[in-house]
Amino acid sequence: MLLSDIDKTMKPNDLVQGTLSLLILRILALEPTHGWALSQRLKQLSQDVLQVGPGSLYPALHKLEQEGWISAEWLLSDTKRRVKFYSLTKAGRKQLASQTADWKRLSGAISEIVLPARG
Repeated sequence: MLLSDIDKTMKPNDLVQGTLSLLILRILALEPTHGWALSQRLKQLSQDVLQVGPGSLYPALHKLEQEGWISAEWLLSDTKRRVKFYSLTKAGRKQLASQTADWKRLSGAISEIVLPARG
């Protein structure tokens, strides 16, 4: 999970397992969007630290859709192309709250180890 001096971007397999789902749910809580825009929003919100390619993004979206946490519908994009727009469902909002609480607990525990308070 450490960034090298050469490559300052983190790939999905560098992240804690399950984090990609949390990130997708969080971005979709902001607004419904299509896959490419979602990946760009992730990159933007992380200040270019996190990037996810189609080989990781679309399987994750498919899994979230199967779980019932997101829904999808074909719509026209701004460029008049048919694209699949993803939206957070009510069950997805509950899952986002649960995963966020788990993340806070996990990241807090890791921070206690990695960044101990100076005393």
